[in-house]
Amino acid sequence: MLSLDDISIRIAGRLLIENSTVQIVPGARVGFVGRNGVGKSTLFHAIRGDLPLETGSIAIPPRWRVGSLAQEAPDGPESLVEVVLKADLERDALLREADTATDPHRIAEIQTRLVDIDAHSAPARAASILSGLGFSTEDQARSCSEFSGGWRMRVALAATLFAAPDLLLLDEPTNYLDLEGTLWLEDHLANYPRTVIVISHDRDLLDTSVDQILHLDRGKLTLYKGTYSSFEEQRATREMIEQKHAKKQADERKRLQAFVDRFKAKASKAKQAQSRVKMLEKMKPVTALVTQDVKEITFPTPEKILSPPIIAVDDVSVGYDPAKPVLNHVTLRLDNDDRIALLGSNGNGKSTLVKLLAGKLPQFSGKIVRAANLSVGYFAQHQTDELDLEGSAYDHLRRLMPQETETKVRARTGAIGFSGKAGDTKVSSLSGGEKARLLLGLATFYGPNMIILDEPTNHLDIDSRAALAEAINDYPGAIIMVSHDRYLIEACADQLWVVADKTVTAYDGDLDDYRRSVLTARGMRTSARDRAVNERNKVAPKKEKKIPLKQRISEAEAEMARINGIIAKIDTALALPDIFKRDPKQAAQLTKARASAASALQRAEEDWLAASSSLEDAN
Repeated sequence: MLSLDDISIRIAGRLLIENSTVQIVPGARVGFVGRNGVGKSTLFHAIRGDLPLETGSIAIPPRWRVGSLAQEAPDGPESLVEVVLKADLERDALLREADTATDPHRIAEIQTRLVDIDAHSAPARAASILSGLGFSTEDQARSCSEFSGGWRMRVALAATLFAAPDLLLLDEPTNYLDLEGTLWLEDHLANYPRTVIVISHDRDLLDTSVDQILHLDRGKLTLYKGTYSSFEEQRATREMIEQKHAKKQADERKRLQAFVDRFKAKASKAKQAQSRVKMLEKMKPVTALVTQDVKEITFPTPEKILSPPIIAVDDVSVGYDPAKPVLNHVTLRLDNDDRIALLGSNGNGKSTLVKLLAGKLPQFSGKIVRAANLSVGYFAQHQTDELDLEGSAYDHLRRLMPQETETKVRARTGAIGFSGKAGDTKVSSLSGGEKARLLLGLATFYGPNMIILDEPTNHLDIDSRAALAEAINDYPGAIIMVSHDRYLIEACADQLWVVADKTVTAYDGDLDDYRRSVLTARGMRTSARDRAVNERNKVAPKKEKKIPLKQRISEAEAEMARINGIIAKIDTALALPDIFKRDPKQAAQLTKARASAASALQRAEEDWLAASSSLEDAN
């Protein structure tokens, strides 16, 4: 058991964790959540023994191996499989000793232990993990030094998972992954046989892969049973109770104080007044919920709505070498209100496609027609390197508004999330989430007709991701997004495009369908959730019963009416004044539900059309 007993941690004079006690049982899968900067990574350092505690103690079973993701990407001439295999230190040491051992008894001990730890299947296990994280068989044999830093961090993650420590600590592991790798990791962690604590802002990972939530808030650690969705419900109930308790106590303190003030000067009531004073002194204050409002994210409205399509691509080939195009025969269309999520493993051409659509990369062949005066806002995480580290948010906005007054520049700086003193903070002192907010503000400054978002959620906490989803849903222009955050895609996207096999195709399914296809392709066993779905959908080997066409039409019409009723109720809820500001989480859930209902309505309409056409042909 991992035991944190009355621990306090202070960094640079700032108390991050105060007198907190938590016990995590063996085999628990824990999601560790809290706002950026509250001290989650700091606690990991303390658990590993890299940071001293101010008070309290941390106890880990003596035989437990603690593993965490390396801060630096591996490098060197070894192949990826070799790098991963070396992460099992015991196996590596035994194999090296086996090459030189001469004592028959020791040789027998070595071979017995190698069998016990299943060492001979290790290369297959290492290859399976690398495959799950997106490395092909050919990639796994290549030298580690041939890959970029982001891909080498995936190798570091693969090595950590392969070592299978008794206590696995993962700090934002999906930051280095695409959606496909994230889906695989969710499934892997859900089946991890030992204890794991994962810091993550990915709601789907926290709903799929963990069974407990550790929450760090206002210096206190609280452990909740269940997934993230369950945690939100439990926390809301708890905070409501705390608020009621705080109000009740405040009323009682007011009553006691009034008695003291009234009778403290009267000799006949002196003892009673003194008694009330002691009661006040003994009354332990209850801290009411301190609301930590999330700064909203807004995208400026385009000055003019353009005539559709805003972009039409016909049989285009594009890439960086005419002899080796990345994408071939691409034909697609974009309209003003499209919400499109690009799927496909990294390296398949998603970035190439968005550069083509943004006008940053010319095509080799084919035709592209853009609407007149089309403007595109382009956001990518690597653009943080282009920020002036010595400049502030105000400085960056001032360069875009050289003729405007101080008041207008300050107002615009505040509008993108940097009010008051925050607007003058140097970029070098901003957190990753604050840099992302600044980049979003700069990318959309001129009110573009289309916004391209390439991994916009990296470094954003859960509530900021909800604010981003709200901004996307409020924006009237077109959105194209590349993201490993499944929640964002489901809340905002109404079309899925797969970039694979050197082309782009519309995906006729939802993210659950896509998830199953990814896990199957990457050799994962079917998860419990998918097995339950498969059992429900399993059809006995009987002759399929044909439903008469008129009955199909009638059923489809009834289904369309039912779904339209649901959509009407959701629209009524979304039309409530200030719902996005008052309760952004509920608004995001309603938006997500509306998108699901719209998809279901489309399927019902298609079934109605198919049945109606068949009936007309039959007549």
